[in-house]
Amino acid sequence: MAGVFIAVEGVDGSGKTGVVRRLVAGLQARGHDVVGTREPGGTPQGEALRSLLLAGEDATWDPRAELLLMTAARVQHVARVVLPAVSAGRVVVSDRYVGSTLAYQGAGRGMSEALIRDLHAAVTDDLWPDLTLVLDVDPTIGLTRSRKRLSDGAIDEGRFESLDLAFHQRIREAFLTQANAAPDRHAVIDASGAPGAVQAQALAAAERFLARAG
Repeated sequence: MAGVFIAVEGVDGSGKTGVVRRLVAGLQARGHDVVGTREPGGTPQGEALRSLLLAGEDATWDPRAELLLMTAARVQHVARVVLPAVSAGRVVVSDRYVGSTLAYQGAGRGMSEALIRDLHAAVTDDLWPDLTLVLDVDPTIGLTRSRKRLSDGAIDEGRFESLDLAFHQRIREAFLTQANAAPDRHAVIDASGAPGAVQAQALAAAERFLARAG
């Protein structure tokens, strides 16, 4: 039996990491075989690229190089983690996927959406999530949360958080546009509330989808 691929998307500070943890634990408790993963990352190669892509000054990477490196990490992720798990009938829950590339490198950086989609189709056999949960929150709230997390944890992954509010507003709109374009494969979750409440809403949305999918 084929498995299910769920992606969790949203602006920085929307609570994706906590939602992924809750989904993995909640779905496992209900008898599903679940794999939690993330992008960029998920494989040793992807994690190495993550440390390069999210650290340092924003001017480090040309947007075209950024797109190609994000995609290279995804190729490894799909080939080594996502496809094997889905083929084995497991539920994969990923913190970000190609929706983030369309939002950040597309709407944010101004790269061609057609180019991103064509590149994705060519290198991943056009693999898209069965369900994408979009955690929607005002970027001013999200950035405050994310910058505090990075500062408190002394985490050097703040290259995108260093960008201005207009950039992050474009990101938010891009995620909502994606959800509106394919409502059967997306669920938008209000992520402005307490983490526990947001996580419960996300888990309920995932359970409804799995119930419909059988």
